[in-house]
Amino acid sequence: MTVMRKASKLLLVLAGLSLAVLAPFGQAATAATVLSIGDGDSISVLERGQKLKVRLACIDAPETAQSPYGMASRNQLKSLLPLGSTVSLRVQAVDRYGRSVAEVIGNKGTINLAMVHSGQAFVYHQYLGRCVRRAYLAAERQAQTQRLGVWAVPGGMTRPWDFRHGGAGRRSAGMVPAAATSSALVRSPQAAQPGGAKTSCKQIGSYARAQELLRQGHSYLDRNGDGVACESLR
Repeated sequence: MTVMRKASKLLLVLAGLSLAVLAPFGQAATAATVLSIGDGDSISVLERGQKLKVRLACIDAPETAQSPYGMASRNQLKSLLPLGSTVSLRVQAVDRYGRSVAEVIGNKGTINLAMVHSGQAFVYHQYLGRCVRRAYLAAERQAQTQRLGVWAVPGGMTRPWDFRHGGAGRRSAGMVPAAATSSALVRSPQAAQPGGAKTSCKQIGSYARAQELLRQGHSYLDRNGDGVACESLR
Protein backbone atom coordinates (compact mmCIF):
# COMPACT_ATOMS: atom_id res chain seq x y z
CA MET A 1 0.00 0.00 0.00
CA THR A 2 2.89 2.33 0.92
CA VAL A 3 4.50 1.70 -2.46
CA MET A 4 1.23 2.48 -4.22
CA ARG A 5 0.84 5.73 -2.27
CA LYS A 6 4.38 6.80 -3.16
CA ALA A 7 3.75 5.98 -6.82
CA SER A 8 0.54 8.00 -6.77
CA LYS A 9 2.33 10.98 -5.22
CA LEU A 10 5.08 10.73 -7.85
CA LEU A 11 2.52 10.75 -10.64
CA LEU A 12 0.85 13.83 -9.17
CA VAL A 13 4.18 15.62 -8.94
CA LEU A 14 5.06 14.76 -12.55
CA ALA A 15 1.63 15.90 -13.71
CA GLY A 16 2.12 19.19 -11.89
CA LEU A 17 5.51 19.72 -13.49
CA SER A 18 4.09 19.00 -16.94
CA LEU A 19 1.37 21.58 -16.42
CA ALA A 20 3.93 24.12 -15.23
CA VAL A 21 6.07 23.59 -18.33
CA LEU A 22 3.09 23.75 -20.65
CA ALA A 23 1.44 26.74 -18.99
CA PRO A 24 2.85 29.45 -21.32
CA PHE A 25 1.75 27.48 -24.39
CA GLY A 26 -1.20 25.59 -22.93
CA GLN A 27 -4.03 27.86 -24.03
CA ALA A 28 -7.29 25.97 -24.43
CA ALA A 29 -7.88 25.26 -28.12
CA THR A 30 -11.24 26.12 -29.66
CA ALA A 31 -12.69 24.71 -32.88
CA ALA A 32 -13.50 26.98 -35.82
CA THR A 33 -14.31 26.80 -39.54
CA VAL A 34 -12.18 28.63 -42.12
CA LEU A 35 -14.20 31.28 -44.00
CA SER A 36 -11.54 33.18 -45.94
CA ILE A 37 -7.81 33.87 -46.27
CA GLY A 38 -6.65 37.47 -46.00
CA ASP A 39 -2.93 37.18 -46.68
CA GLY A 40 -0.12 34.90 -45.55
CA ASP A 41 -0.74 35.47 -41.86
CA SER A 42 -4.42 36.39 -41.48
CA ILE A 43 -7.67 34.48 -41.88
CA SER A 44 -11.36 34.76 -41.01
CA VAL A 45 -13.12 31.89 -39.26
CA LEU A 46 -16.51 31.02 -37.84
CA GLU A 47 -16.30 30.19 -34.16
CA ARG A 48 -19.40 29.41 -32.10
CA GLY A 49 -21.60 31.12 -34.67
CA GLN A 50 -19.49 34.29 -34.69
CA LYS A 51 -17.17 35.54 -37.45
CA LEU A 52 -13.68 36.01 -36.06
CA LYS A 53 -10.61 37.58 -37.64
CA VAL A 54 -7.40 35.77 -36.76
CA ARG A 55 -3.78 36.92 -37.00
CA LEU A 56 -1.38 33.97 -37.05
CA ALA A 57 0.87 34.25 -34.00
CA CYS A 58 4.68 34.33 -34.00
CA ILE A 59 5.09 34.80 -37.76
CA ASP A 60 5.04 37.70 -40.24
CA ALA A 61 4.25 37.04 -43.90
CA PRO A 62 5.07 39.34 -46.84
CA GLU A 63 2.58 42.12 -47.47
CA THR A 64 0.32 41.72 -50.50
CA ALA A 65 2.11 44.66 -52.15
CA GLN A 66 5.46 42.84 -51.91
CA SER A 67 5.04 41.14 -55.26
CA PRO A 68 5.41 38.26 -55.95
CA TYR A 69 6.09 37.09 -52.40
CA GLY A 70 2.84 38.36 -50.86
CA MET A 71 0.57 36.42 -53.18
CA ALA A 72 2.78 33.33 -53.01
CA SER A 73 2.48 33.39 -49.23
CA ARG A 74 -1.29 33.83 -49.39
CA ASN A 75 -1.62 30.95 -51.85
CA GLN A 76 0.45 28.71 -49.58
CA LEU A 77 -1.84 29.48 -46.65
CA LYS A 78 -4.89 28.77 -48.81
CA SER A 79 -3.45 25.35 -49.70
CA LEU A 80 -2.89 24.57 -46.01
CA LEU A 81 -6.31 25.86 -44.94
CA PRO A 82 -8.97 25.07 -47.56
CA LEU A 83 -12.15 27.10 -47.13
CA GLY A 84 -14.64 25.20 -44.97
CA SER A 85 -11.97 23.17 -43.20
CA THR A 86 -12.02 22.82 -39.43
CA VAL A 87 -9.15 24.18 -37.36
CA SER A 88 -8.29 24.58 -33.70
CA LEU A 89 -7.23 27.97 -32.38
CA ARG A 90 -4.79 28.52 -29.51
CA VAL A 91 -5.51 32.17 -28.86
CA GLN A 92 -2.71 34.16 -27.23
CA ALA A 93 -3.95 37.74 -27.35
CA VAL A 94 -6.08 40.30 -29.18
CA ASP A 95 -4.23 42.85 -31.31
CA ARG A 96 -4.98 46.54 -31.80
CA TYR A 97 -7.19 45.73 -34.78
CA GLY A 98 -9.37 43.47 -32.67
CA ARG A 99 -8.04 40.28 -34.26
CA SER A 100 -7.38 37.16 -32.22
CA VAL A 101 -3.67 36.35 -32.31
CA ALA A 102 -3.44 32.56 -32.35
CA GLU A 103 -1.62 29.44 -33.37
CA VAL A 104 -3.82 27.69 -35.90
CA ILE A 105 -3.87 23.90 -35.85
CA GLY A 106 -5.09 22.11 -38.97
CA ASN A 107 -4.92 18.61 -40.41
CA LYS A 108 -1.25 19.19 -41.22
CA GLY A 109 -0.24 20.35 -37.75
CA THR A 110 0.57 23.90 -36.65
CA ILE A 111 -0.06 26.08 -39.70
CA ASN A 112 2.03 28.99 -38.38
CA LEU A 113 5.07 26.73 -38.16
CA ALA A 114 4.34 25.19 -41.57
CA MET A 115 4.36 28.65 -43.16
CA VAL A 116 7.83 29.34 -41.78
CA HIS A 117 9.05 25.88 -42.77
CA SER A 118 7.92 26.40 -46.37
CA GLY A 119 9.70 29.76 -46.57
CA GLN A 120 6.44 31.69 -46.94
CA ALA A 121 6.72 33.63 -43.69
CA PHE A 122 9.37 34.94 -41.33
CA VAL A 123 9.61 34.22 -37.63
CA TYR A 124 8.28 37.32 -35.84
CA HIS A 125 10.98 37.46 -33.16
CA GLN A 126 9.38 40.37 -31.34
CA TYR A 127 6.27 38.28 -30.60
CA LEU A 128 7.73 34.79 -30.32
CA GLY A 129 7.40 34.48 -26.54
CA ARG A 130 4.30 32.26 -26.46
CA CYS A 131 5.31 29.83 -29.20
CA VAL A 132 7.90 27.06 -29.05
CA ARG A 133 10.88 29.23 -29.94
CA ARG A 134 13.36 26.54 -30.92
CA ALA A 135 10.89 24.86 -33.30
CA TYR A 136 10.20 28.10 -35.17
CA LEU A 137 13.85 29.09 -35.36
CA ALA A 138 14.84 25.63 -36.62
CA ALA A 139 12.13 25.79 -39.31
CA GLU A 140 13.36 29.20 -40.43
CA ARG A 141 16.98 28.07 -40.59
CA GLN A 142 16.02 25.13 -42.78
CA ALA A 143 13.97 27.31 -45.14
CA GLN A 144 16.85 29.79 -45.37
CA THR A 145 19.38 27.05 -46.09
CA GLN A 146 17.17 25.70 -48.89
CA ARG A 147 16.42 29.22 -50.18
CA LEU A 148 12.69 28.67 -50.10
CA GLY A 149 10.15 31.43 -50.72
CA VAL A 150 11.16 34.62 -48.93
CA TRP A 151 14.75 33.32 -48.77
CA ALA A 152 15.18 33.02 -52.56
CA VAL A 153 17.14 36.29 -52.40
CA PRO A 154 20.41 35.92 -50.43
CA GLY A 155 19.75 37.22 -46.93
CA GLY A 156 16.00 37.18 -47.52
CA MET A 157 13.64 39.72 -49.07
CA THR A 158 12.62 42.98 -47.39
CA ARG A 159 11.15 42.05 -44.04
CA PRO A 160 7.43 42.85 -43.87
CA TRP A 161 7.86 44.84 -40.66
CA ASP A 162 10.43 47.03 -42.45
CA PHE A 163 8.21 47.35 -45.51
CA ARG A 164 5.25 48.54 -43.41
CA HIS A 165 7.41 51.29 -41.94
CA GLY A 166 8.67 52.56 -45.29
CA GLY A 167 11.79 50.39 -45.47
CA ALA A 168 11.01 48.88 -48.87
CA GLY A 169 14.55 49.55 -50.04
CA ARG A 170 16.35 47.53 -47.38
CA ARG A 171 16.47 44.11 -45.77
CA SER A 172 17.38 43.21 -42.23
CA ALA A 173 20.57 41.75 -43.71
CA GLY A 174 21.94 43.55 -46.76
CA MET A 175 20.30 45.51 -49.56
CA VAL A 176 17.52 44.55 -51.93
CA PRO A 177 18.60 44.45 -55.60
CA ALA A 178 17.80 47.70 -57.43
CA ALA A 179 15.15 46.01 -59.59
CA ALA A 180 13.26 44.84 -56.53
CA THR A 181 13.41 48.31 -54.96
CA SER A 182 12.06 50.01 -58.10
CA SER A 183 9.29 47.40 -58.34
CA ALA A 184 8.22 48.13 -54.77
CA LEU A 185 8.16 51.88 -55.45
CA VAL A 186 6.09 51.47 -58.58
CA ARG A 187 3.55 49.53 -56.55
CA SER A 188 3.39 52.23 -53.88
CA PRO A 189 -0.14 53.66 -53.62
CA GLN A 190 1.23 57.23 -53.55
CA ALA A 191 3.44 56.73 -56.61
CA ALA A 192 0.70 55.01 -58.58
CA GLN A 193 -1.61 58.04 -58.65
CA PRO A 194 -1.07 61.67 -59.77
CA GLY A 195 -0.17 63.92 -56.87
CA GLY A 196 -0.39 60.99 -54.45
CA ALA A 197 -4.20 61.25 -54.37
CA LYS A 198 -6.04 58.31 -52.82
CA THR A 199 -9.17 56.76 -54.32
CA SER A 200 -11.97 56.09 -51.85
CA CYS A 201 -13.97 52.86 -51.74
CA LYS A 202 -17.06 54.81 -52.78
CA GLN A 203 -15.25 56.09 -55.88
CA ILE A 204 -14.12 52.56 -56.80
CA GLY A 205 -17.64 51.21 -56.46
CA SER A 206 -16.68 47.56 -57.08
CA TYR A 207 -15.56 45.02 -54.47
CA ALA A 208 -13.63 42.99 -57.07
CA ARG A 209 -11.86 46.11 -58.37
CA ALA A 210 -10.93 47.08 -54.81
CA GLN A 211 -9.22 43.70 -54.27
CA GLU A 212 -7.33 44.14 -57.54
CA LEU A 213 -6.11 47.57 -56.42
CA LEU A 214 -5.07 46.15 -53.05
CA ARG A 215 -2.96 43.51 -54.83
CA GLN A 216 -1.33 46.31 -56.83
CA GLY A 217 -0.22 47.99 -53.62
CA HIS A 218 -3.07 50.30 -52.59
CA SER A 219 -2.83 49.11 -48.99
CA TYR A 220 -4.71 52.13 -47.62
CA LEU A 221 -7.92 50.48 -48.92
CA ASP A 222 -7.45 47.80 -46.23
CA ARG A 223 -8.07 49.98 -43.19
CA ASN A 224 -8.20 47.21 -40.57
CA GLY A 225 -5.24 45.24 -41.93
CA ASP A 226 -7.15 41.99 -42.53
CA GLY A 227 -6.06 41.62 -46.15
CA VAL A 228 -9.47 42.60 -47.60
CA ALA A 229 -10.09 45.97 -49.27
CA CYS A 230 -13.31 48.00 -49.06
CA GLU A 231 -15.36 45.48 -47.13
CA SER A 232 -18.28 47.93 -47.26
CA LEU A 233 -18.65 47.13 -50.97
CA ARG A 234 -19.46 43.46 -50.37
